[in-house]
Amino acid sequence: MISRRKLLKSTGIGAAVLAAPAFFEQAWANDGFLEITAGPSKKKLYREDAAASDLWLYNGTTPGPEIRVIAGERVKIRLINNLEEPTSIHWHGIRIANDMDGVSGLTQDPVQPGETFEYDFVVPDAGTYWYHAHNKSWNQVARGLYGPLIVDERSPVFDRDHDLTVVVDDWRLRNDGQLDLASLGHLMDWSHGGRFGNWLTVNGISRPEFTLNKGEAYRLRLINAANARIFEIDPQQFGAKVLAYDGQPLSAPEIPAYAPLLLAPAQRMDLLVTPERDFALEEMSGDDPYPFAYFKVKEGSDPKTGIGKLAPNPIPQPDLSKAKSYKIDMTGGAMGRMVETVYKGKVLSGEDFPRTGQLWAFNGVANLAEDPFFSIERRENVILEVVNNTAFLHAMHVHGHHFRIIEREGATIDDGQPWRDTFVIGPDQSVKIAFVADNPGKWLFHCHMLEHAAAGMNTWFEVV
Repeated sequence: MISRRKLLKSTGIGAAVLAAPAFFEQAWANDGFLEITAGPSKKKLYREDAAASDLWLYNGTTPGPEIRVIAGERVKIRLINNLEEPTSIHWHGIRIANDMDGVSGLTQDPVQPGETFEYDFVVPDAGTYWYHAHNKSWNQVARGLYGPLIVDERSPVFDRDHDLTVVVDDWRLRNDGQLDLASLGHLMDWSHGGRFGNWLTVNGISRPEFTLNKGEAYRLRLINAANARIFEIDPQQFGAKVLAYDGQPLSAPEIPAYAPLLLAPAQRMDLLVTPERDFALEEMSGDDPYPFAYFKVKEGSDPKTGIGKLAPNPIPQPDLSKAKSYKIDMTGGAMGRMVETVYKGKVLSGEDFPRTGQLWAFNGVANLAEDPFFSIERRENVILEVVNNTAFLHAMHVHGHHFRIIEREGATIDDGQPWRDTFVIGPDQSVKIAFVADNPGKWLFHCHMLEHAAAGMNTWFEVV
């Protein structure tokens, strides 16, 4: 495989100007549906002299076509499955009707090869979201089945020239530059930190270059589409402020209180940039910062030094005094605490663990149990305490709802925490989140390190 050293020394800079992935106008069907075809495709991920990789893509592009709508609009998507295995699409971060959430085995049957499924839902909240495969996600997302879903405000604050989508992914490549398919499903990844790649792309291109106008305000919508990598980014290096997390705007653009910021798998972060000079986005988790996107700044003709306020989305505020509390004990993985683990009604032992691949557990249960973790009436308040008794970081995602972090072991939490749909929890740490269970249905709660989810870190709750 390509080493990190080779990655850092490579000079493969992509196209000169990028704004966003391809748009969707060409995919309209006569009946008003947007058609997304999941199928095999060959694309070069490494340099031009390298071999093309065998990917699975939406409409043949990486990332998939950008879906762009206005808050409150109805979205109609027809998924066409040309893959060799079943699939589905999850609309990540959208407070969606439950039967449209796209979770195979929980909210719908997986779409079989050669079949179609029609998604029809309303997007209630403006913000930065994304869509991705949700059947064997560890395999299908790693091969490229994802794309951005952008919900504009009814009165957009930024015009299209100043609103940039930045989808970041890491790929595990072999020495010849092809995607390493043989390592998919490797139990070493499943029991440790997940599948990490060795080659970064932005909007499907290695180290692209964007051109911005000096002194004009831009919105950079960062989306982490990686299976397991947490990107570390410091907006203060280029004078940026944070506009939103996970699609939900802050009350005002904010200078981060600490750096670098973590962008975990599935998380999004909107940045306000008013550039004065050239800069780069750098990934800072390694020994040396790695620039993965370049921004060239030229003289502009129409400086825009201020922007309007991003209006908050109508997410109900939880009443902690009336909340019902639940606790999840996360166990398993390499070097983690092991407990008696039940999978599909059977207690696992010995060779059962590598045979089934179930290496992690929530409250002693690996993967989806027949009964919900908890069942609660609609509009009740929930406090969920998550205790990480493992040796690894996890990115925990709640489907169908947004929450606030109200307590984090080892940190001071103020009252102004942003709304999130995915949070990071460290080894031997506990985190409490709170939300109003106002969306009826069966909702998944899982680790978005996709190998961890496949290996047991899945549960579900019911809002009735």
